[in-house]
Amino acid sequence: MPRYRFGEFILSPRRRVLVRYGLEQPIIPRYFDLLVYLIERRGEAVHRRDIFDRIWADVVVSDSALSQAIRTIRRVLGDDPREPRFVRTVSRHGYQFVFEGLVEEEDDGDWPVAGTTPARHDTPPPPAPEPFDSLLERVARVPGSTAEEEEQREAAERLHALGTSEALRRLGTRPGHTLARALLRDTRWDAAEAGPVPIFGQPSPAATAWTLVRLRLRRAARIAAGRWTGASLGSGLAGLLGGAVGGLILAASPGSAASMAVVAVLAVIGGGCGAAGGAGVGAGLSLAESVARSRRLLALAGGAALGGGAAGIAAQWLSRWTLAALVGVHVETGGGLEGLAIGGAAGLAFAGTTARSGDGIAAPRGRRRLIVAGCTATACGLAALALAMAGRPLVGGTVHLIAQAFAGSQATLTALGQLMGEPGFGPVTGALIATGEGALFGLGLALGLTSRTSQRMLMKR
Repeated sequence: MPRYRFGEFILSPRRRVLVRYGLEQPIIPRYFDLLVYLIERRGEAVHRRDIFDRIWADVVVSDSALSQAIRTIRRVLGDDPREPRFVRTVSRHGYQFVFEGLVEEEDDGDWPVAGTTPARHDTPPPPAPEPFDSLLERVARVPGSTAEEEEQREAAERLHALGTSEALRRLGTRPGHTLARALLRDTRWDAAEAGPVPIFGQPSPAATAWTLVRLRLRRAARIAAGRWTGASLGSGLAGLLGGAVGGLILAASPGSAASMAVVAVLAVIGGGCGAAGGAGVGAGLSLAESVARSRRLLALAGGAALGGGAAGIAAQWLSRWTLAALVGVHVETGGGLEGLAIGGAAGLAFAGTTARSGDGIAAPRGRRRLIVAGCTATACGLAALALAMAGRPLVGGTVHLIAQAFAGSQATLTALGQLMGEPGFGPVTGALIATGEGALFGLGLALGLTSRTSQRMLMKR
C-alpha cells in the first residue's frame, strides 16, 4: 500500500496514521477512511452516495454525518472551506481532494521523526487554537438554525481538542451549561481527542440527560422513522405469510371442516398482528438505538421489550373489548407479557449480532444481514416456545381459543393437532405453532430493520 505526502502531511493507510510535521494527528477511524478514499479518487468529484456506500456501508446515517466528517477532516488539515487547499465541496454532488502537489510513494520503513518537517511543504504551522471562553459561549447558546447547530458541534469538537476536562471545569454552571454539556457528551464520539463527559454527579444531570436525548433524536428522527416503517412492514409480511401457510395446512388437513376462505382470514390476522407487533418492537428498538451510544445491548433490549409490551397491551385490550362489545364473548387473550418477552428477545439478539459504529444505526448487508436475521428469528422462536410451555399462546393459540367460543367456526385448529398426532389442539401443537410464529416474526422484523431502502426513502423527503 502506498503512502501519500501533501503539504506538511504524510498519510499512511497501511499504518493508519496521519502525521503533520512528524507529529501524529488524532482522527477517528471512519474519518481516516474517508480521507483515504477521497485521496484515492482525487481525480474526480466523489458523489455523496458513493461515500455513504463505501465509508458507512454497515450503518445508515443522516447527511449531517458526512458534513460533520468533512468538517472534522478540514479542521485536522487546517483547511478553509471558502478557499480549500485539500477538500473542495462540489455543490449538490459531493467532495473532491484537490491538492495538486500530492506525492504517492512506497510505504517503506523510513518514517519522519517528531519535530521534523516533510520534504514538501509550503504552509506555515497551524494557527493558535481559539480560546476556551469563546468556544464555551458558542456551545452554550441556543441555536437558531441548522447552520448554527453545525457550528456549535464544531465548537464542541474544538473544545475536546483543547482538553475535555478543562472545558468542563471552565463550563461550570454558567447559563446554558446543560446544552453545552450535552453537546460535549454527544460529540465525544466524533473527536479522537475527547475525554469522558459524565452526566450523573454533575450539575443538573436530569436536564442535561433530557437535552442530550432531544439532540440525538432530532438528528436521527428520519432514520428512526425509516427503521420503524421497515420493521412494521417486514413483520407484517412475515405474519401474512405465516397465516396463509397455516390456513393452507388447516384447509388441507384430513378431517378439517375449514374451507379455503380460512386462508385469507388467517393471513389477514397474521399480517395485522405481525405489523402491529413489529411497529411496537421496531419503535422501541429504533428510539433506543438513536439515543443510546453506550450500554447498547441493555438499551436495545429494554427499548424493544417496552415497545413490544406496549403493542401487546394495546392488542390485548382491543381484542377483549371488541369481542365483549360486539358478540358478548369474554376470552382471556394475552398480549402484554407476550410482547414484552418477544420484544426483549428480539432486542437482545439484534443488539448482540450488530455493532454500533459512529452516529449511524446498524444496517448490515449480505451474509452478515442474514446472520442477524437468523439469530433474531431463533431468539424470538425460543421466547415464543417458552411462552407456549408456560400456557401463554400467541396468535395461533389465541385464534383457536376465540374460534372455540363460537359454535361452527372453521378457524379452530383442532385438525392441526390431529395432524401432529394429538387428539386436539394440545401442548405440542401449540408449542410448534408458537415457535414458528415467533421465528417468522423475528425474521421479518430483522430483515425490515436492516432494510436500507425504506430508510433512504424517508431520509430523502
